Amino acid sequence: MDGIDCRKLQEYFNQIPGLIMIDMEGTVFYINDQCARYFQTRKEDFLGKYIKDVFPETKMMENLEIEEPTLVFYNSFLGIGISMHVPLYEDGKKVGLAEYDMVQHSERLYELSDSYKEFLDQELKQLAGELMTFEGTKYTINNLVGTSEPMTELKEKIISTAKTSSTVLITGETGTGKELVAHAIHNLSSRRKERFIKVNASSFPESLIESELFGYERGAFTGANREGRKGKFELADKGTLFIDEINQMPLSVQPKLLRALQEKEIDRIGGERPISVDVRIIAASNENLENLIKEGQFRKDLYYRLNVISLYIPPLRERIEDLESISRSIIDELNAQLGKSVNDIDDKALEMLKQKKWQGNVRELRNNIERAMNFATGNILRSEDFQWDQSAETLNINLPDLSKTKGAGLIDRARDDAEREVVMKVLEYFNNNKSKAAEYLDIARPSLYRKLKRLGID
Repeated sequence: MDGIDCRKLQEYFNQIPGLIMIDMEGTVFYINDQCARYFQTRKEDFLGKYIKDVFPETKMMENLEIEEPTLVFYNSFLGIGISMHVPLYEDGKKVGLAEYDMVQHSERLYELSDSYKEFLDQELKQLAGELMTFEGTKYTINNLVGTSEPMTELKEKIISTAKTSSTVLITGETGTGKELVAHAIHNLSSRRKERFIKVNASSFPESLIESELFGYERGAFTGANREGRKGKFELADKGTLFIDEINQMPLSVQPKLLRALQEKEIDRIGGERPISVDVRIIAASNENLENLIKEGQFRKDLYYRLNVISLYIPPLRERIEDLESISRSIIDELNAQLGKSVNDIDDKALEMLKQKKWQGNVRELRNNIERAMNFATGNILRSEDFQWDQSAETLNINLPDLSKTKGAGLIDRARDDAEREVVMKVLEYFNNNKSKAAEYLDIARPSLYRKLKRLGID
């Protein structure tokens, strides 16, 4: 170790989560690569700046006078974090303070052992207890990685949306991160200390979705819990209810959902009186609800009630410039989960990833990176670690006849042709097994059947 050079030392420092240093005046004189990525900024934007100007929530200035390492707890829009403050000395004189992170993401709190809990103060103990006891959020706006124009615009809309209690409709393709956006809205809102309850409309048969949403009284039906049961609306009272895949909501239940939104009260199955609820609704759909309205599969009045605030998440291929930062963020997260020490991805691999179609968006990218990290033999991901048939990525999509189609019709036909070719290729791959095709496309079987009908596929 005596012969270690500065270059290697710098590489080691860059692996420490959230390392940043200030002098006794509060000026930043060091920030490592991992910390800059966490803040989604350049190191140059921090160096030489007053720490409160670039990191307003910091507690470093308050701890400049500490004499020994001290634990610090954060609860901000970035999420819940636990850091260590370490005083810096030179020739026996204090010259500044260093901070590094022990927990950077809220979800890591779930993994804390009992032996670590004794270090938490009473407020964080109470919050940790709530997180372990109740359903809560795992993500904040900090988990939305990317600085492209579409993502910057989306983040600005999320911040504005969080200031109200209006109903939100999130749309976007499968795998773009609709649930993540819902979590971010809740965590930035005044309801963040209350429950965040999630229900997936496609996860329950039509006979059970009503009781799942609105609950039931004891003896309401055969097999019912003898004490009755609260539904998701009651569980989310004063908090947020996220209804994923709202496009799968049965028509028979949609009128009751509309009434709950309009009147702010629900009726349990078998109940004799309405129950008032104060719930913010965030819904998500990976299908065009306006098309479902035309097909008679979704109520127009419910759509208008849901679509008070509309947030569209762009697919990865429309913000491919974010792929590098997203990939590095995924690598950091998976290192902790998989016990790996991958610290980079080479340019050739990145360029290869940027050429992929990414029909499954960020979710598909994450799966590919996780697979590559399991195959990787070194601490840098290379193109050969990603094992897929790149020739299968090419879809030969034909444009409509430009002499016969114009305006919106051209875009609609091109989109339908592209979607038709994708669906037909998947069906062909699975020998027309629609269950496997739906699973591969990450959509419910009823959604696939509607697509087949709309696209004219037998």
